[in-house]
Formats: sequence, C-alpha cells, structure tokens
Amino acid sequence: MRADNSHHVIAAAHRRAEQTRQRAVTALRRMDATGQRITFDAVSRAAGVSRSWLYAQPDLRAEIQRLRQRHPATPPAPAPPQRQRASDTSLLRRLEAATARIRQLETDNQQLRDALARALGERRAIEVLGQRNGRDTPNEELAENSRAMLSGIAGRPVKDTSTSHRRRSKP
Repeated sequence: MRADNSHHVIAAAHRRAEQTRQRAVTALRRMDATGQRITFDAVSRAAGVSRSWLYAQPDLRAEIQRLRQRHPATPPAPAPPQRQRASDTSLLRRLEAATARIRQLETDNQQLRDALARALGERRAIEVLGQRNGRDTPNEELAENSRAMLSGIAGRPVKDTSTSHRRRSKP
C-alpha cells in the first residue's frame, strides 16, 4: 500500500497561490508608485495572472477599485481650435513637397549607387588585368561626376582630394 502524499500536493498548491497573490500585490504597488493607470487588465498583465482571478479576490478587487479612484483616467487632449488647424490644402501641399523631396533623394541615391558600382567594377577590372596607374579613382570623369553629385546633395562644393593631377615619382 502506498503512503498518502496528498499533503505535499496541498502544500505546493498553497505555495503557488501565495506566490500568485504576492505577484499581484507587487504589481499593484509598483503601478501605484509609478502613477500608471490601474485597471484589472493592466494589473493582470503586469502580474501574470488572469483577470477573473483578480475579480475573485475580494481584497485585491477592493484595492484595485480604490486605486482607480485615486488615479482617474486622464481625459483626451482637447482638439485645437478650428483656426489653428491645418487646412486640407495646406496638408496636401506639404505632402506633395515631401513626396517630391523623397523622389529627388531616391534619384540621387540611385545615381550614387550606379557611380559606386561603375567605380568598383573598373577597380576590379584593373586588379584582374594587373594594370596599376597609381590612382585611387579608376576614372577621372566618374570622380568628377561623383563630386558634382555630392555637391548637389550636400548643398556646398565638395573639394577635389584626388592626387591624379600631381606627378608621382616612380620608385
């Protein structure tokens, strides 16, 4: 015959119930201290317990209701007066301007990607063919186009830092 171990099961259930209650109380205290809006749903999510369990606990239900009165829901912000609202025409113009700017930036971005791809391709071709001319930029025309494009994006001239116009002595 087996020994009756039901007292272990009962003790475990009591421990689990106490831990659940402690999680709910801790979450409630934390929410109250931080000024969060206290609702049954918020407490249940914070404590990891079900809402129905919270409703079934008279002391916790009373505390949640008391704290709800202390931290009432904030009313939504009032809408600005009609004269301060942007008109539909104004919003449409702003949207059109933003769309045009996005298109321009996309075009600039694609041009830069194409220029980079050409430069990397030329550089790779030079490496594969073993031809070295001592320049960092494979194609001077490409470098000039890149500088012009960057000047347009930056809004100011971009300084030519290439050394292709200087004579280098060969070792």
